[in-house]
Amino acid sequence: MTRREIVDDLDRLLEVLPSPVRQEVVKMGDRQELLEIVLDLGRHPEVRLPTGFRTLDLDPVTREDIDYVLKRVGHFGPDNRAGIERTLHRISAIRNRRGDVVGLTCRIGRAVFGTIDIIRDVVEEGRSFLLLGRPGVGKTTMLREVARVLADELDKRVIIVDTSNEIAGDGDIPHPAIGRARRMQVAHPDQQAAVMIEAVENHMPEVIVIDEIGTEKEAAAARTIAERGVQLVGTAHGSTLENLLANPTLVDLLGGIQAVTLGDEEARKRGTQKTVLERKAPPTFEVVVEIRSRDMLMVHRDVAATVDALLRGAMALPEVRMRDQQGKITITPERAPSPPPPPRKTTYRLFPYGVSRSRIEKAISNTGAAVTLTGDLRDADLVLTLKGQYRKMPKGLKKAEQRGLPIEVIRSNTVTQIEGFLAELMGRD
Repeated sequence: MTRREIVDDLDRLLEVLPSPVRQEVVKMGDRQELLEIVLDLGRHPEVRLPTGFRTLDLDPVTREDIDYVLKRVGHFGPDNRAGIERTLHRISAIRNRRGDVVGLTCRIGRAVFGTIDIIRDVVEEGRSFLLLGRPGVGKTTMLREVARVLADELDKRVIIVDTSNEIAGDGDIPHPAIGRARRMQVAHPDQQAAVMIEAVENHMPEVIVIDEIGTEKEAAAARTIAERGVQLVGTAHGSTLENLLANPTLVDLLGGIQAVTLGDEEARKRGTQKTVLERKAPPTFEVVVEIRSRDMLMVHRDVAATVDALLRGAMALPEVRMRDQQGKITITPERAPSPPPPPRKTTYRLFPYGVSRSRIEKAISNTGAAVTLTGDLRDADLVLTLKGQYRKMPKGLKKAEQRGLPIEVIRSNTVTQIEGFLAELMGRD
C-alpha cells in the first residue's frame, strides 16, 4: 500500500481573502475537503465541498472585498484565471459587460503524493493514456502526480504544457509537486497546440503532459506528437469514453469515425445495413481511464477494440478499479465487449415532423435501412424531428408524446444527419 500525502498550501490562499471570510474558513472542521470558495458581488460567500455547498454566515460580498482579493493575486490572463505564486491554487474571475470583476471562484489546488497507486501499472507501461472525468473529480491532481512519478521515479524526460498554470502553479518557478518534470507556460489558450508541437521539436521529451485538450487543433497536435513516438498523458472534456466518441471535436483522439458504404454481399455477410460507422485511424491514446470518484476508476486498456465494439453496437465493459478506506485496491478485470444484438427483422414506421420527407427517403435509399414513412401518427412506431422543433414542443409532438411514441431528435435537416440516425436506429434491438 502506498502512503498518501496531501500538500495544499491552504494558508497561502486564505491570506488573499478578506478577513471575515478567512476567519470563517479557518473555523471549519473539514478544511481538507474544501474544493472552492466563491465570492459573488452582493451575495453571501459560499464554500463548496464534495458533498455540496455551504453559505457562510457573513455580510454579502462588497466591491471592496473583490478589490481586496484582486490586489493580492497574480495577473488575470485572457482565460480570466490567475494564481498565487508557487502554489497550485486558481482564482477565476466573472466579469460584467464593462469588464469589471463581479465574482471570484477560488479553487483549492492540492498535490496528493501517492494518488496514482491505483493506476501505477498503466503509468509504467509507457503507453499514451487519457484521463476523463467530471469537473472537480481530481483529473489535474492525478495528472500532476503522474508527471512527477514519470520524471523522478521512472527517469523519463517529461515536459508539461501548462496552459492555465494549474499543473505546476503560478509564477516562473514550478511547484515541487511536479518533481524534475519541466514546465512550458502558454501565453494564450489559443496557442496551446503550437506550444505542444514546440515542446517536441525543441526539447526532446520522452513524455508530454497536457491538461484539458479541448479543440480540434489540440487534438490534431496530440496526434502529431503520438505519431512521433512520444508518450502522451492528458485530460479531456468528457466523463466517459462514450461521451468522447459522441464529441465531434475530440473524437479524433479515439481514431475518428467515418461512414462506410458496404457492397450488397458484404452487408449480407455482416448482417447489417449498407452504411456503417467505422474507426478511421489508430487512436491517439491507447488507454482511457475514466475517473468516477477519487477511489473508483474505469480503465479501457485497448481503446481501439473498445471503439470498434461500440460502433458495432456492443457494450463496453471496462476494467473496474476500487480503493477502500484502508488503501487496498480491488481490480475487476476487463471483459470482452458484449456481442451486438442481432439485426432487426421488422420494419420501423417513421412519422417525420419538421424533417424533409425527400431527404429521409434519400437517406433510406443510401443506407438500406428497414424504415418506411407514414403520415399518420396512429400507424407510427416512432417520430423523427429537429432539435429546434423539439424545444418548442408544438401540438403535433405533444400528441405523439401522449400516445407514448418515442421521439427521436436530430440537429439539422440534412441527409448526413438522417443517415447517422438511421445507422444508429438499425443497431438497436
